[in-house]
Amino acid sequence: MQHDYKSFQVETLSVDPIWMVGVTGSGKTTGLIQKLQQWSVPNWEQPPCLVFAALGDNRLSLVDRIQTATEGRYPFDSATPLSFFEQEVMLYWPLLSQQLNLSTPFPMRLRPETEQELATRLWQAELESGRLRQKGVSDYFMVRRTLDLMQLAAVSVTPHEQIADLLQQGFSETEGSPELWQCMGEQIQRWWQWCLDRGLLTYGMITELYWRYLLPHSVYQPQLCQRYRAVLADDVDEYPAVMRLLFEFFLDQGIPGCFTFNPIGSTRWGLGADPEHVAKLADRCQVETLPPPGSNLGSDWGNLVVDCIQAPLQLLQLPDAIQVIQTVSKAQLLRQTAALIATEIQAGHIAPEEIAIIAPGVDAITRYTLQSILGNQGIAVHLLNSQQPLISSPIVRALLNLLALLYPNLGRWVDREGIAEMLVVLSQAPTLIPSELAPAALTSSEVEAAIEVSLPGSSRPNPPRPNPLHPNSASPHQFIASKPRIDPVRAGLLTDYCFVPDPTLPRLLPATHFARWDRLGYNATQAYREILGWIENQLAPAQHYLMSNPVAVIDRAIQQFLQGGSTLPYDQMTILRELMETAQHYWNVQTRLPVADRGLTTSVGQFIQMLRVGTITANPFPIRPMGKAAQAITLATIYQYRIERCYHRWQFWLDAGSPFWLTGSGTQLFGAPLFWRDRFNRVWTAMDTLNLQQKYLELEIQDLLSRAGERVYLCHSDLAVNGQEQAGALMPLINAAMLVDKDQP
Repeated sequence: MQHDYKSFQVETLSVDPIWMVGVTGSGKTTGLIQKLQQWSVPNWEQPPCLVFAALGDNRLSLVDRIQTATEGRYPFDSATPLSFFEQEVMLYWPLLSQQLNLSTPFPMRLRPETEQELATRLWQAELESGRLRQKGVSDYFMVRRTLDLMQLAAVSVTPHEQIADLLQQGFSETEGSPELWQCMGEQIQRWWQWCLDRGLLTYGMITELYWRYLLPHSVYQPQLCQRYRAVLADDVDEYPAVMRLLFEFFLDQGIPGCFTFNPIGSTRWGLGADPEHVAKLADRCQVETLPPPGSNLGSDWGNLVVDCIQAPLQLLQLPDAIQVIQTVSKAQLLRQTAALIATEIQAGHIAPEEIAIIAPGVDAITRYTLQSILGNQGIAVHLLNSQQPLISSPIVRALLNLLALLYPNLGRWVDREGIAEMLVVLSQAPTLIPSELAPAALTSSEVEAAIEVSLPGSSRPNPPRPNPLHPNSASPHQFIASKPRIDPVRAGLLTDYCFVPDPTLPRLLPATHFARWDRLGYNATQAYREILGWIENQLAPAQHYLMSNPVAVIDRAIQQFLQGGSTLPYDQMTILRELMETAQHYWNVQTRLPVADRGLTTSVGQFIQMLRVGTITANPFPIRPMGKAAQAITLATIYQYRIERCYHRWQFWLDAGSPFWLTGSGTQLFGAPLFWRDRFNRVWTAMDTLNLQQKYLELEIQDLLSRAGERVYLCHSDLAVNGQEQAGALMPLINAAMLVDKDQP
């Protein structure tokens, strides 16, 4: 789409735009900050510079570096692409309302999880009829794919009305029928209008509203030019195509720009970024090529490693810095890797914060095993920017079960096992002793004694319930442990004899309803009474008005049973913040819906259902771990490690023989290649997918090596978890490194 912009007479700097290109660690960000200092004036009455970063965490790091370098003397505004679009659309909403003839006074942005839930409700008829259904794809992911297409179209400067045509032109009949593509296009247009009528905006809608209606607006253009002295953007290889449109507008108006580009970056390629299209902005700039750094493995050995992967039959000599840990099974690999790390740390050869464990994906077993083994050695493991569903957290499940006991008609969302887990979690008592010394479960004699108190004639014994918080319920380095006063066995007994399931209002009975309640012990009985008393207090008529705000109920439960989160380790505090932000947003959105669609009880049930299906919620506002919480080994997926721009002395590449290094680490959104500007309206084939995966793998390997200072361990098990032999794309590299190890004296 072409836009004709008028030129405005504004006072600008007489300097050429700069395109700064360099690999990871070459000093691009430092050069960007130097340009900011040259172009800024220490006068807060003058227009500031506009500084962009790819994502929120990157923006915080960039702002810190600018503040440190400039000592806060120069004014500047910082933003990510999406946050800038949101800011502008909200600020100039009256212009858009007038242009689009909207009656909504002020809009509200939808978070992804709420967007998913509302779209599923709106498209329920099409999902049930099968019109909006793709073979082998669940309803949940069908809705997610459709919404992602709208986002991809927006960031690629494509009107949402053209989505159906692009799908039909770009995909073969094996991917879907013309009727499906037409239905997806119709539902996207329906969703667009439904949201506008209620003042609800998704990121995709915000982006399209900006470039399609606001940026070309004759009133908006001169005001935008007068607000900023210069525009600077770091790592534009991670930016969507729409940002080139914005940058070219600034350059057309004589506003200088400085843009940094990493040729081995492009981490978000296929997730909205279009680096090849944005890179053509260099034709309008003075290009500065930075020399590669000499302090990482990528500078010395990156090309050699890529050659080794591309030509597996050549016997290339790898450096000693690349070593192999090889075992037969995945379980052995995890134990041996953790043992090596613990030995090196205890010997003083390296600190925990200088180590990263990187894998295409981090499953629950891998996370549990590494945290357990290293935690027993007093070494903390921090999972970087976890993308786990909230429902995977025992604390979140406990709070949701608590809501089901407070609000009517939610009994189908709770069961005995869930209530038992809730009793364990909500009975946590903080103790000021090192967590590795605090037992997290009963001893065997205690378990046997608890089983013996079962009522005579019981049809079955009560086996011990698994402890959801054991092991590593609190990070060892925090020296604050939480020991449940109601252990899993006693929680099971209480649930068996004191929990009354009911679809309308499930409830807990007093502990005395259990004939041998005296055998539960004082601590467990007292903790159970506190939980039961708190529930009864919330249901009291005097407190009924407080029940109208479920967010306040969740907050009161956190304050009562979890000490406000103050005794929890960093990762669990992050989960609580994520839950509270998700709940607050969810009920704020309910106020925008018609009264008939937002009954209180229905909303609570829908909120519980939304989380129980495994919805990935938006990350909470980024807050970095500090103090001892930051002195931990980093455990990360390849994507999260690269996008967070991490750097470590030692890297452990877990599951190096897995095929997911080629097919899983660079996962792209459905239909993403169809929206890349340089291949618009072209058919996407299986060969295109293979070529893209190979290219992405090479970028990935070079970038990871550039983020390693001294050593990389290739951690490989002959057999995968399912027992199949592993033969992934990195096997040539593993074999070459093993030859080096065998040659060592």
